[in-house]
Amino acid sequence: MNKQNVVIIEDEVPAARLLHSMVSRIRPEWTITVLPGSVDDSIAWFESHPHPDLIFLDIQLADGNSFDFLSAAHPSSAIIFTTAYDQYAVRAFTVNSIDYILKPVDEQRLSDAITKYEALRSNHRSMPDDYLNTLLNALQPRDKQYRTRFLISGVDSFWSLQVGDIAYFYSENKVTFAVTRIGQEHIINLSLSKLMEQLDPDLFFRANRQVILCITAIDHAEPYFNGKITVTVRPPYKSKITISEEKLSAFKQWLNF
Repeated sequence: MNKQNVVIIEDEVPAARLLHSMVSRIRPEWTITVLPGSVDDSIAWFESHPHPDLIFLDIQLADGNSFDFLSAAHPSSAIIFTTAYDQYAVRAFTVNSIDYILKPVDEQRLSDAITKYEALRSNHRSMPDDYLNTLLNALQPRDKQYRTRFLISGVDSFWSLQVGDIAYFYSENKVTFAVTRIGQEHIINLSLSKLMEQLDPDLFFRANRQVILCITAIDHAEPYFNGKITVTVRPPYKSKITISEEKLSAFKQWLNF
């Protein structure tokens, strides 16, 4: 098979090194990049680099899990999961994922998963359009209760801010703000990645590293450049909200759900 670009996302450094060594032995012609095993760092890398052909993705990352990463980064890559948690396997990895490997990784099992990936790619060339959505659905915790409100603290009082009153969230200088439909801003003591774990993905979308949008706040979207689009929201955001080319398909599906 042609040379492949591969990314390993693993929060345990020794496990990442071992997996890198094994893949290098099995497919020495492949280019392998090891990312820090955190959701935020992985999202940042995918926003600034071309997506690889294949990801070896650990289920449990340093600051979240693979669902958080996939729902924010929307990688166009094929995925082989690595996990120490067998209970995830039946639900998440027997669907449209290429394969899953239980840790500690057995080299023959890894070789079999790579061979399966190559066979699928040679037959189909690209993954099905619903590949990522199927994975996200399988990884989505069942019967999850999404956040409905936030406790906001003022100088001498506190009150409840309903999620339904929020138009979007944004992050600035490592501080997260919620902007309401009437333009009020409130500090939220959660990162955007943590917020995405708690918000209903049918209503909220991680546009980029700085912004989470509520679907009811979107006024319109228009082409930008390099395959990106810009989104206009109500109330207005202080700068352009851009959606990358890699996220565009997922964004359109979200709008049309």
